Amino acid sequence: MAKAIDSWGSRTGLILAMAGNAVGLGNFLRFPVQAVQNGGGAFIIPYLVCFFLMGIPLLFVEWSIGRFGGKSGNHSTPYILDSMSSKPIWKYIGVFGIFTNIAVVAYYTYIESWTFMYVIHTVIGSFTDLTKEQINDFFLLYVNLEGSDFGIPLLPLWIYLLVLGINVYILSTGLGGIEKVAKIGMPLLIAFGAILAFKGWTMGSNYASDAFPDANAWDGINFLWTPQYGSLLDPKVWMAAAGQIFFTLSVGMGSIQCYASYLKANEDIALNSVTAGFTNEFVEVVLGSAIVIPIAAGFLGLDWVLENAGFGMAFQTMPYLFQQWGELFGVLAGLCWFGLLFFAGITSSLAMGTPWMGFMQDEFGWSKVKGALSFGIMVMIMGIPTVLFYKYGYFDEFDYWAGTVSLVVFALLETILFVWVFGMDKGWKELTTGADIKIPTVYKFIMKFITPALLLIVFVGALFTPENNDWSTALQNLFSGNSWNLDPSSIISKLSHENLDIELQAHPENLEKIEKIKLFSNTARIQLVLLFLTIIGFVYVSHRKRLKK
Repeated sequence: MAKAIDSWGSRTGLILAMAGNAVGLGNFLRFPVQAVQNGGGAFIIPYLVCFFLMGIPLLFVEWSIGRFGGKSGNHSTPYILDSMSSKPIWKYIGVFGIFTNIAVVAYYTYIESWTFMYVIHTVIGSFTDLTKEQINDFFLLYVNLEGSDFGIPLLPLWIYLLVLGINVYILSTGLGGIEKVAKIGMPLLIAFGAILAFKGWTMGSNYASDAFPDANAWDGINFLWTPQYGSLLDPKVWMAAAGQIFFTLSVGMGSIQCYASYLKANEDIALNSVTAGFTNEFVEVVLGSAIVIPIAAGFLGLDWVLENAGFGMAFQTMPYLFQQWGELFGVLAGLCWFGLLFFAGITSSLAMGTPWMGFMQDEFGWSKVKGALSFGIMVMIMGIPTVLFYKYGYFDEFDYWAGTVSLVVFALLETILFVWVFGMDKGWKELTTGADIKIPTVYKFIMKFITPALLLIVFVGALFTPENNDWSTALQNLFSGNSWNLDPSSIISKLSHENLDIELQAHPENLEKIEKIKLFSNTARIQLVLLFLTIIGFVYVSHRKRLKK
């Protein structure tokens, strides 16, 4: 079996790379929206509780699993997990750690390409003098391949391939290249975020207008940071907070284990994992909460934000708001915002390439260049349909099944392996070996019982999400002997396209479009299943090779 020669150049580089893996687009695009949709201050307390009871333990688990597997020369989740149990099934469960990364980066890189193009549009002044509605349409025309493309046919596809190529090139340089990007990208990201956050915190009501006379940035800040203790009894908020942990820490993917597998046997993982986790939290909670919502509230008012908060605000609203600061600072703000998003995206997508490369290097002796190119080809095959058929839900299917469901399933299974199969005592010894901090022993109990229970609740909750995501009413109905009505967003309902059937009942005139969405959704699912089976095939072949040796 080929011996890995890659290693981290410095502890700083490792921590920044790990933080870069965690600090992604979700910190700035998803977290503020989740906070708004779940009551602002009502969301923060459950979110922080989930961070300490589920996020930190998962970081401990994944860093420990990764370093342990690396001692045996394994740098991908199939054989990292296989090294922890004599049961052969675990190597195939480890397939999630390669599958998820390839499937997620396939569409994640498309978002990166948006940020790349929006930097260019900001510099050349494409948004100057456009109305809010025109900037909103600008984004829709771009992703639907209907305009905003300099007249170049399929420009979004070519930009997607360009950004993917940048990722592949950096990956081909190994951990050294990833470390360099992290050392440059992470400080720039924080600097860009600090500039925008400072502006958001100092706007006040200075930008109120006749159309929005009550606009005040402090309304947005107060909404996010005023605790509402009643949320502690709302299951919906807890589910949303727990779900955000997966997105924000990049746990349940396999990239953390891969990064940690290149550590030395006695190198600290306790302090490193906590440092990377808290760096991510700082960026998300301090910077992420101080940009989109306060700035939007400062121009458009809190009521507008509460009604319109969504993922698209980053591209459909923020460019318009930046223009209101004047031509010069508007360009600077746009560069900071989309540059920040680009660095957040690329430091995460680079991490997603390492599990496949580690696997191919370990099991088949492939070079870094060959591994990076093969990763790029697989991502391209998976990702091109997410670009071409974005408006038919191809992108959304990848995001839901690979970027949401798969994370929870894998995190639950690897936690069970670590604390119950490998054993909590052995796991605790692995975690604390070489540790530069003393971990409170209460985490031994939390990791063994609380974290798996929370993960199981999150998975079951996603499987049986109640109608309108109203957990309180659903539980009351259940205890009263009434039926449990599923929401169209639940996994069970998603499988049967119930959400599309409901939309068709409401808008029968959209029959043709909805039928197309169903067709492309099913095609996306088939593609994901084929990817998973393909990786299983590679693992099986590698297993046979190992047996022969």
